[in-house]
Amino acid sequence: MRENEPLGRVKGMSREELLELPAAVDLETGNRALGLGRSKGYGLAKRGQYPCKVLRLGSAYRVVTADLLAVLGLAA
Repeated sequence: MRENEPLGRVKGMSREELLELPAAVDLETGNRALGLGRSKGYGLAKRGQYPCKVLRLGSAYRVVTADLLAVLGLAA
């Protein structure tokens, strides 16, 4: 968390950071890109309501970056 950032506030990602992401990212990164808090993001993923494609790999969630970028209007 940044020094001047209020507690509980989610920091988003710049366009450049988003375009440099690998093919799939962890749910925390997806949440950050979408401006979602941890509980909200995990709740949506668990219910199958996350705003883009999420893969369940064992107990971990991975967000498909191409779908994430499309939701954010940054698809190539």
